[in-house]
Amino acid sequence: MSMSRALCALTALSGLLLACSPAEPQQAAAPPAPAGSGAAVPTNASFDHPLPAAPAPGSCDIATLSTRDKLAQLLMVGVSNAADARAVVAEQHVGGIMIGSWTDKSMLGAPLAGIAAQAGPLSLAVSVDEEGGRVSRLAGVIGSQPSARELAQTKTPDEVYGIALERGRAMRGLGITVDFAPVVDMTDQSAAIGDRSFGDDPQTVTEYAGAYARGLRDAGVLPVLKHFPGHGRAAGDSHTGAVSTPPLAELQNADLVPYRTLTAQPPVAVMVGHMQVPGLTGGEQASLSPAAYNLLRTEFGFGGLVYTDDLSSMAAINQQYGVAAAVLKSLQAGADVALWITTAEVPAVLDRLEQAVAAGELSQAAVDASVQRVAAAKGPNPNCGR
Repeated sequence: MSMSRALCALTALSGLLLACSPAEPQQAAAPPAPAGSGAAVPTNASFDHPLPAAPAPGSCDIATLSTRDKLAQLLMVGVSNAADARAVVAEQHVGGIMIGSWTDKSMLGAPLAGIAAQAGPLSLAVSVDEEGGRVSRLAGVIGSQPSARELAQTKTPDEVYGIALERGRAMRGLGITVDFAPVVDMTDQSAAIGDRSFGDDPQTVTEYAGAYARGLRDAGVLPVLKHFPGHGRAAGDSHTGAVSTPPLAELQNADLVPYRTLTAQPPVAVMVGHMQVPGLTGGEQASLSPAAYNLLRTEFGFGGLVYTDDLSSMAAINQQYGVAAAVLKSLQAGADVALWITTAEVPAVLDRLEQAVAAGELSQAAVDASVQRVAAAKGPNPNCGR
């Protein structure tokens, strides 16, 4: 399948703060669809240029943000359509939005460009789960891609790089800045992660996931390695209930091996999953465990953005916590960006987070450090200083 060759170079990415636009932007005419996809690709010229790589937020001073707006930068929420996105960005100043299977894809391209153009002082982060195979939120727009397992079995790493580069350019043309891919979990089994994994050999996973991440990165899309510290050999599925991995000592020489290499290839982010890890997290999920984030930050020396997995719809979390409580626990544990799939909870979440900062439950210094990492990943906002 051939995509448009319009180049989007290496980037720092994503993020937020937006003013309301009174009318729906008109969608630009779509270019020809990728061969064999059967779908037109909405696009907008404003997304067709390389993103700046500088880590500073340009002439906009994030130090002037209120505490509530700083906290809003640490949220990534799923949206249903352009109106939903416009409202949550304009009214709540969230730092990022996620395009899901439920999202009206007509908001991509020109409508999304109109929303993103109002952001400041930090750009709007727009994320998606686009792994290929059975987790492909944009298949109807940019065409399909084989699963990670099939890619590892049928393609070379260089070919996988090319596939990711091509798809990354198509995503960047739609306004996507963050892809929750590649999966770095290790397994050769069919349950849970299954064919979303490149395999059960650390070197194979490192090589193929690294190639995929590099393709996205070179297209101007931030790759997000997942699900730290490793869901592939876990017992259970975090979508349906509690999950336990092998002990940490066993993960060190297997599941964690790819992270040692791939987290040292910036820009890259990491998603922490909802797994209990014996010897590390006790009975808590990794996404809510300070020990899990400490492992990533100290043993791996990772200084990039760290996302949670979805905190609202996955049973491993929502059987124990409401969204506001889960978001607070994740930020207290060390996450930079808390992810969930609907916008309705945002005001209550921000209220709770503000209360936590005021009460000393959530460190202002930790919030500021996370906002700085968000700013570094996003790069300067081209709208600043205009």
